[in-house]
Amino acid sequence: MNLPNLLTLSRILLAPVFMTLFLIENVYCRYAAFLVFLVAALTDLLDGWLARRAGVVTGFGKFMDPLADKILTSTALITLLTVRLPFVYGWMVMAIVGREILITGLRAVAAYRGLVIPPSQAAKAKTFFQMSFVILSILHVLAGMTGERFGLSPPLLGGPRAGTVLAAILIVTTALTLLTGLHYLLANRTFIRRVIR
Repeated sequence: MNLPNLLTLSRILLAPVFMTLFLIENVYCRYAAFLVFLVAALTDLLDGWLARRAGVVTGFGKFMDPLADKILTSTALITLLTVRLPFVYGWMVMAIVGREILITGLRAVAAYRGLVIPPSQAAKAKTFFQMSFVILSILHVLAGMTGERFGLSPPLLGGPRAGTVLAAILIVTTALTLLTGLHYLLANRTFIRRVIR
C-alpha cells in the first residue's frame, strides 16, 4: 500500500461524504460538497502522476484507479438526479451507471483470472467529461442558491442558457460513455467468450 493507492482509495471514501453533504438543502453544505468532490477529482490526477514518478505502478492501482473513478462519478450523477435538476435526464444517468457496472464486472472477472485490463485513452476522456459535467452542475446549483441567499448569481453559471449547455454536455458524456463501453466489449470479446463458456 503506497501513497498513490491511498489517494485512489480516498476517492471511494469521499464519494458518500459528497452525497451526504449535497443532499442537505443548505448552501454551506453544498459548498462543502463541492470542495469534497473537487478534492476527490484532483486525487485522480495526482495518484497516477505520483505512481509513475515514484515507479510504484501496481496491478492493484491499475484496477482500483478506474474503479474509484466509476464509484465517485456514478455516486455524483445519482446525487444530481436525486435533487431533480431539469437538465439531468434519468435514462442517461442510468445508461452511464449501467455501463460502469458492466465494465467493472468485466474487469473484476479479468483481475480474478490474473488479467488487468487498463483504461483506454478514450475511457480517460470519458471520465474527464463525467467529472466536468458534475463540477459544472454543482456550480450551477450553487450559483442559484447563492443568488437566492445573497443576491449574487454569476450570469455564466446561473443564466437561463446554462441548463441547455449542461444538457448538451451530458448528451456528449453519455454518448462517449456508451461508445467506450462498446469498445471495451469488442476489444475483449475473446476473453468474454471464454468467461461465458
